[in-house]
Amino acid sequence: MKKGAIKTLLVRNVWHENQVLRQILGICSLLAVTNLVSNSLVMGAGLIFSVALSSFTISLLREFIPHRVRMIVQTLIIATWVILFDVILKATMPDISRALGPYVGLIITNCIIMGRAEAFAQMNPPVESFFDGVFAGLGYTIVLVIIAFVRELMGFGTILGYNVNFLELETWTIMVMPPAAFFLVGVMIWIVNNIATRKQAVGGGKNG
Repeated sequence: MKKGAIKTLLVRNVWHENQVLRQILGICSLLAVTNLVSNSLVMGAGLIFSVALSSFTISLLREFIPHRVRMIVQTLIIATWVILFDVILKATMPDISRALGPYVGLIITNCIIMGRAEAFAQMNPPVESFFDGVFAGLGYTIVLVIIAFVRELMGFGTILGYNVNFLELETWTIMVMPPAAFFLVGVMIWIVNNIATRKQAVGGGKNG
């Protein structure tokens, strides 16, 4: 696989077709786990792990999977990798596992992971599918961490559990509640789409 192809996949998944900001996918888990940066990092790692390895496996087996049952097989493959990550998480980080609750298991039904399986892994080679999954998960994780950074800082006065509120400013209770994540992701979607629209307008003006 050429470096140019990897760069193309990276830019497309992280920016042009970001699963959260451009495709509006994975919103439920985003609302639930972004009150702490640590939770968001682990959730992002889980999605990267699951999407990358599921896409790789599905691509590897795509020639052997009957088209009419592909969705069932894809779900089985995805569930296998998600359960493996959940077991590893419970064994190594029990506190974070309890904090995330059912949301790690719900990666199985996350639209992002099934979307990459259908849109890319089903039609492309395994290595490319693996990197597509990694970058799709990375784009999701970046959004999660940015929102979690703002929410944890303004809601608790901490970052990764460390107190950074040296001026002892008043924290905002609403920032630790799901509506804050909904508002912040809305602002991010507006900013990203506004930037993309301006770039298209500039590009169109130059071409004209």
